[in-house]
Parts: sequence; C-alpha cells; structure tokens
Amino acid sequence: MDCYLVQHGEATPEREDPARPLTDRGRREVERVAEAAKRSGVEIAEVVHSGKLRAQQTAELFAAALSPVDGLRAVAGLAPMDDPAAARALLDRAAAPAMLVGHLPHLSRLTSLLLVGDPAREVVSFRMGAVVCVTNEQGRWWVKWILTPELVTL
Repeated sequence: MDCYLVQHGEATPEREDPARPLTDRGRREVERVAEAAKRSGVEIAEVVHSGKLRAQQTAELFAAALSPVDGLRAVAGLAPMDDPAAARALLDRAAAPAMLVGHLPHLSRLTSLLLVGDPAREVVSFRMGAVVCVTNEQGRWWVKWILTPELVTL
C-alpha cells in the first residue's frame, strides 16, 4: 500500500511571524505539486498533519486537490522532534493510502526507520512542498517515487 510523506511548504520565518504560515511561494509550490499528484492519479483516504499552522495549511491544499474520503485531521506524533515510531505505527495501522504532512527532522527520521530500520541514518533528502511516496509490500517499505516543485510544470 502506498503512503505519501509531505514536508510542509515554505513558511514565514519565526522572527517575522511566530505562527509560521506558508509564504506565497510556499502556497504556490504546494498547489502545483498537489495538482500534479491529482493528475497522476494519487488517491488517498485521509490527510493527517502535525497541527502546526504550516503543516495544516499544506495539508489543506493537498486535501482540496485530492478530496480524501476521510478528510483531514491533526494527529500527535508528527511534530519536528517527535519519535518516528508513533508515525510508523499510524502507517502500519492504515487500511487505505494516507498522506502525512509534517516537518524535518521527523519526516527524514520516519523514512529512515521505514526503509532501513534506523531513524538516525538519513536515506532521503526532503524538500519543502515535496511528496515522497513510500509503499509497503509484504512488510517491506521502499521509495516508489518523489515529486518536488521543481519537477512540476502546469
């Protein structure tokens, strides 16, 4: 089953706005990637996010494009410094394709945990607004594809 890991879009620096909303550029890039994912046939049951504004806004843009049947919600365990084991458990329990929208270093650590069993060993370099599709076949996770804003033309 496919799962989609998304680093939030470019956000306003904390010194300018402590809530860290998406910048105009971040919003545009996420919209482009979300539309490309839709055109590529990505179907998800749910979008979950960390609850931080930049992740919530990114998740909302993906949900608007992909129309997940179970909607979108904030969940614990996706914050930047959270233990990736909680997110892995969420993926292991998923009955349908899901999208997780979060932050670094958490997403990098989660991906490493899934792929090589060691969250400290970075194996995928994330980019803001990008999607990393990982799939689980017979209990083994691997990277299926990566879509970055630079790869998308509308």
